[in-house]
Amino acid sequence: MTVEFEECIKDSPRFRATIDEVETDVVEIEAKLDKLVKLCSGMIEAGKAYVTTNRLFVSGVRDLSQQCQGDTVISECLQRFGDSLQEMVNYHTILFDQAQRSVRQQLHNFVKEDVRKFKETKKQFDKVREDMELSLVRNAQAPRHRPHEVEEATGALTLTRKCFRHLALDYVLQINVLQAKKKFEILDSMLSFMHAQYSFFQQGYSLLHQLDPYMKKLAAELDQLVIDSAVEKREMERKHAAIQQRDFSYDEPKVEFDVDAPSGVVMEGYLFKRASNAFKTWNRRWFSIQNSQLVYQKKLKDALTVVVDDLRLCSVKPCEDIERRFCFEVVSPTKSCMLQADSEKLRQAWVQAVQASIASAYRESPDSCYSERLDRTASPSTSSIDSTTDSRERGVKGESVLQRVQSVAGNSQCGDCGQPDPRWASINLGVLLCIECSGIHRSLGVHCSKVRSLTLDSWEPELLKLMCELGNSTMNQIYEAQCEGPGVRKPTASSSRQDKEAWIKDKYVEKKFLRKLTSAPAREPPRRWRAQKCQRPHSSPHAPTTRRKVRLEPVLPSVAALSSAATMERKFRRDSLFCPDELDSLFSYFDAGAAGAGPRSLSSDSGLGGSSDGSSDVLAFGTGSVVDSVTEEEGAESEESSSEVDGEAEAWSLADVRELHPGLLHPGLLAHQAARTRDLPALAAALAHGAEVNWADAADEGKTPLVQAVLGGSLIVCEFLLQNGADVNQRDSLGRAPLHHATLLGRTGQVCLFLKRGADQHALDQEQQDPLTIAVQAANADIVTLLRLARMAEEMREAEAPPGQPGPLPGSSPTELQYRRCIQEFIGLHLEES
Repeated sequence: MTVEFEECIKDSPRFRATIDEVETDVVEIEAKLDKLVKLCSGMIEAGKAYVTTNRLFVSGVRDLSQQCQGDTVISECLQRFGDSLQEMVNYHTILFDQAQRSVRQQLHNFVKEDVRKFKETKKQFDKVREDMELSLVRNAQAPRHRPHEVEEATGALTLTRKCFRHLALDYVLQINVLQAKKKFEILDSMLSFMHAQYSFFQQGYSLLHQLDPYMKKLAAELDQLVIDSAVEKREMERKHAAIQQRDFSYDEPKVEFDVDAPSGVVMEGYLFKRASNAFKTWNRRWFSIQNSQLVYQKKLKDALTVVVDDLRLCSVKPCEDIERRFCFEVVSPTKSCMLQADSEKLRQAWVQAVQASIASAYRESPDSCYSERLDRTASPSTSSIDSTTDSRERGVKGESVLQRVQSVAGNSQCGDCGQPDPRWASINLGVLLCIECSGIHRSLGVHCSKVRSLTLDSWEPELLKLMCELGNSTMNQIYEAQCEGPGVRKPTASSSRQDKEAWIKDKYVEKKFLRKLTSAPAREPPRRWRAQKCQRPHSSPHAPTTRRKVRLEPVLPSVAALSSAATMERKFRRDSLFCPDELDSLFSYFDAGAAGAGPRSLSSDSGLGGSSDGSSDVLAFGTGSVVDSVTEEEGAESEESSSEVDGEAEAWSLADVRELHPGLLHPGLLAHQAARTRDLPALAAALAHGAEVNWADAADEGKTPLVQAVLGGSLIVCEFLLQNGADVNQRDSLGRAPLHHATLLGRTGQVCLFLKRGADQHALDQEQQDPLTIAVQAANADIVTLLRLARMAEEMREAEAPPGQPGPLPGSSPTELQYRRCIQEFIGLHLEES
């Protein structure tokens, strides 16, 4: 704000108001600048502390580099990174110095010098203005009949007014200069600080850009190191297992000595030696027979102590006349040494070794034993592990997983770039990837792609089967359905990482290549479809001719109806996985009177969706919710049986529905229908088109796709939904979670899967029934046993928890491992049965 000089001469109200406004603004800007200077000081002090600690960190890195000089890779890495970090510390120091000069010092000087001068001038101006006002008052009060007083008042007023005008002009000039300098100082200081920031980041970028090739090279070496470490770990585990299988009792070890050993060491091992002091203490030492001498040492760095310098001059004999067992004595012309072995066999071996060495020394030339002196400080022999067990068990398992998954259509090459022999997988997408594409998938986040190694990671049976059900060909038909447009080019194995990354993001994140779903007609009446028998593509060509007749019934019958149906169909169910004694003992853990509760029925179908003839029953989907009730019929069956399902319904297979009525399937409805009919490709397509994995269908009692998968009876579909974020505890309008539905339908495999994924077995539905109550009422022995095992595991977790730390145990506790092993064996058994 600029003050006019003419106004200050007039001393008008406008001038005074302007002066007051300027003074208020100066006071406020002074406060703001003081605050900014203090904040800058705090920032600089914190930066200096950061630089100090960073220097200590760099010093620690360099110390570690010195410690790891034996490993050139680590030493070079730490040295280069330490130098780079030191440069960054220097850049930080420069940045804080420039902040000190440009912001703190410059603004501080402006406040302390220019603003202070302004305040001093303001005080003088205010005083002169008060004097002038007093002079004006006196001049006005001077009486007319007193000329002397009038003359004196007039003279004083003239002098005061003249002084006021000069000082006002100076004050206005200083105000205008201060306003201009304030603008310059603030802009100049901030511009200098931002230039310092720019230089700091530019220098840092240049430094790291020079280091980037080395970091990329190191990253590639780390990937290979991970693979090598995994291989080495498996080898160590194999050796560990081999050693554990050995029997280390004293009757089994093979004790041998070799007089003609190339290393010159005839025999070596630990012996107790009796000291020659007054206390006759026994000390354990490492003895060896080498170069016709008997020597020992305590530590590797210790020099060898010679007990017998020339074995030709000594003798050895067992000692039976002392308290200790397994003792023998080596006697030389000058002294004797009492030694003790750990067993009789070892004592005999040592005695025989000494005797054989004596004989060997006599066979040599008389002086030859003195020609070689002890020039070693440690025995050259090393222990080796020679396992006779199967050392390729883990390798074969890994290769089996790799071969099984790669045998699926399209899985012989990477699903994104086509590189052969992919060894990584995205388990929620169901595709195989090369190592470079897997790294790009990792960068997308686990909400988009979950990457796992086919050779380095462990694979659960249900996850392995899921990967075999999908594959690159199936998923690319979904995600690359329309990728032939202009300007669209799929990367190859030789393409750059940037091209692959752009393609993968367009394919899985932006989903640019999906075939669009058309909108449904507004007036299209609801249509119902019935189930149709569909042959699985991987079923055996020699499957039995047994047919299945599908009967549609209302969803979730009552517990009494389930119990009755379980009794009627018991002959079609498999035997329980638990023997009666195990069941009684497990039940009695919770209920002492369980033994008198009567016989329990066996479990129902595992719920895997497979039949003994290799085919699957595709359930109907439409306006109503249904479940299947399957009965066996031997021999051929006429096609007329299909009309028994619903005389008014029009028969469609799911493939026909997708082909002829795409407008009727929005993603959410398609996900429900595909989960119900066990159609994994259709379900994957629905999720790709944006279907919410936890979408509840209000028209169907709030069921989710996971509940529909339970009703459809497919454990693999459940696994696919869970891998894609399905909530295992989400309930429908009846308060039933997927675990409730699986228990109601007797789906033992799905019950195991949901328990494994953390399903809440204590949740109550609207009828105030938890899954265990439902299973008990349905007399389903296997599911009751599993649920009670889960509760037992929870109780044992609480019991085994550390004092004062209640809660679940870590995954490595014995209780948790045993429980998980039981659940996994159930799932594996059901997968084998399917």
